[in-house]
Amino acid sequence: MKIKSIEPIAVSLPMKKPVTMAGETVAQADNVLVRIEADQGIVGWGEAASAPTMTGETIASMMAAVAHMRPALLGRAADDFANISAAMDAAMYGNTGAKAAIEIALHDLVARAMGQPLYAFFGAKRRDRIPLLAVIGSTDEAADLREAEARWSAGYRAFKIKVGIAPAEADAARTRAICRMLKARGEECLVSADANQGFGVEEAVRYVTALGDCGLDFFEQPVHAHDLAGMARVAAAGPVPIGADEGIHSLPDIERHHAHRVAGVSLKAIKLGGLAAMAEACRLCDRLGMKVNISCKTGESSVGCAAALHLAATVPALAWGLTLTSQGLAEDVAPEPLRMDGGHVLVPDRPGLGIDVDEQHLRRRQQETNARRVA
Repeated sequence: MKIKSIEPIAVSLPMKKPVTMAGETVAQADNVLVRIEADQGIVGWGEAASAPTMTGETIASMMAAVAHMRPALLGRAADDFANISAAMDAAMYGNTGAKAAIEIALHDLVARAMGQPLYAFFGAKRRDRIPLLAVIGSTDEAADLREAEARWSAGYRAFKIKVGIAPAEADAARTRAICRMLKARGEECLVSADANQGFGVEEAVRYVTALGDCGLDFFEQPVHAHDLAGMARVAAAGPVPIGADEGIHSLPDIERHHAHRVAGVSLKAIKLGGLAAMAEACRLCDRLGMKVNISCKTGESSVGCAAALHLAATVPALAWGLTLTSQGLAEDVAPEPLRMDGGHVLVPDRPGLGIDVDEQHLRRRQQETNARRVA
């Protein structure tokens, strides 16, 4: 089964409401879908979100990257994942989001052809139903408490509070209030905070020391992605385990962070270049005793989220939870999006990603996106 065509499709999907985090507010999801068709007519889908502050990639750059790599991939065996990954790396340095979208689409295509769910490529399914992290993000403590209460009532038992968007002491007060409200319920509950590089080192230290004993389970990316000494200082400032997200783009990155007292990592396909690299990263974290969160960038559709979900179903441990973002979209590209119920998501057992794409709707969103950009 040979690769016949590779088509990148730029889309802009509306969000239910803007998501505010340090350095960025996502009001609409600008993503690239990749459609790969084999010579037998089978189609696979992949996706990557625009993430200029995380991967350095925009919609325009990913469209150009896929087009640049395409000649090196056409005609290759679709299931030759390792050599296709090597060919992409030989054709172009970096561009991990574009490479991830292609790699996901190939896994979807081959799994569909084999009549197997995509997770079968990565091992036995360890989880059928996985808790989801609910993202809580504003500078309004009362509004965040109401949202956390509503998510708890809906069945969520894992939460991530966005910080780094207000002074450290104000963010700490809001974190304490949310954390204590959730932890007082008497049920097991994971509560984390994520600064998205929004604090300087001194601010992050003030935030950690102001938390007291509220029970925060981990604090993600408190300072700039490449400030490993700063990460170590924050880790030494208090009892809260420190996690890395924007600073993790490779296996050596994981090892360097481990050496600087970082307790865990958030893994995304767009940062590592695909699912196979994510699986290898999970195995490395397991050997190092580091915690893992598997995550999607804000605004990924059911395509990208299904890819993360399939991998999450197989990894050795998922102590810091699963973050899917398709439920934040007002419109998805899938006519039947991922099944999310009671703060949990069900792992699909259908072939491939287990997600179909409404191509007609997708093309309409593509046309709107192109028209908007031209105007």
